[in-house]
Amino acid sequence: MKPEVLPQRAAARRQKNRKKKRKGKFGRFMLRLFIVFLLAGIGGGAWLFLTPSGKDMRYLAADTLITTQHRHWAKYFIGEAEAKKRVAEYSARFEEMGEEKDRHTINLPDLIPTKVQQTPLVEVEEVSGRNYHGYVMTVHDPTKIRLGVPAKVGRGERVSSMVERLGAVAGVNGGGFADPNWNGNGFKPIGVVISQGQIYYNDMGKNASVQIVGIDQQGKMIAGHYSLSELSKMNVQEAVTFQPRLIVNGKGLIRNASEGWGIAPRTAMGQRADGAIIFVTIDGRQPGYSIGANLYDMQNILLKHGAVIGANLDGGSSTVLVKDNAIVNKPSSEYGERYLPTAFLVFEHPETVSIPNIWEGLNPGDIDAAKKR
Repeated sequence: MKPEVLPQRAAARRQKNRKKKRKGKFGRFMLRLFIVFLLAGIGGGAWLFLTPSGKDMRYLAADTLITTQHRHWAKYFIGEAEAKKRVAEYSARFEEMGEEKDRHTINLPDLIPTKVQQTPLVEVEEVSGRNYHGYVMTVHDPTKIRLGVPAKVGRGERVSSMVERLGAVAGVNGGGFADPNWNGNGFKPIGVVISQGQIYYNDMGKNASVQIVGIDQQGKMIAGHYSLSELSKMNVQEAVTFQPRLIVNGKGLIRNASEGWGIAPRTAMGQRADGAIIFVTIDGRQPGYSIGANLYDMQNILLKHGAVIGANLDGGSSTVLVKDNAIVNKPSSEYGERYLPTAFLVFEHPETVSIPNIWEGLNPGDIDAAKKR
């Protein structure tokens, strides 16, 4: 054997031993890491289920999930029976919040433009909080708002498309709709749709009493629980069905954040005493940008901007704000804007706009909310 072979073998053995040591160190590191995560999981589980703050977090997570397509996951945080109870409690509370009669009045200022000063019809500003980022759109003349509906039978329409097609200045998503597995076609509204003073859609019956959000002939915002005959007597011109009402007679109805129904993308509408309509759109489900807001947040944003009445509109992946034919916010849907049945649209000259009733002659029971056309 050549003498130089012995050093080569020794070097090889040392290299092999070093590799074993490295593997051993890596294995011990992974074991320790596993133990750390295991202990953290046990500790976290103990905190979630054995402490008051952990309970609050579990209920917040459950409330947030209830507003998503993963509603069934809420039971893993608070149990199936408690999740059903939670939904029932919210429904009852929301109904109660719509009962007090609204007595607010509006005093529309002189909005006629002059050469010296011109009040813009629409203004948009950013708003942000601890977990959310979004926008507040103020419409200074409430009589310029109309309810947009889809152009074709069988499918909803994107708000940006409605804005462009009808020549609107701006638009915000409106009321709720049947949405099987969060994959609906956006064509079947829930409750009542009123446009230009006419009932375009009604799945509640002639003697229905329902929670609505809308505007009357004078530009006064209407929100709360009303019968169809009451809405007719009040000359309601544009309205959708949604809840809950957040503000009535200048006071907030959501008592604290724990009543805020989880964190999600949201849309809300309010009105100031001078008649200006306030739309709030909050983005969500986008870590690093905006997680979302609860109803208490929405109420406080409206109050901060002077609202004397306010109500929740459809939110989640439907939340969208369009101005000057551009989407202002960041919708949470992975597919971009959703197809919707209604949108509140702002026009410079609404008297020239034609919005036909796309549901005329259709029986609500015969509309397939899931069928793609």
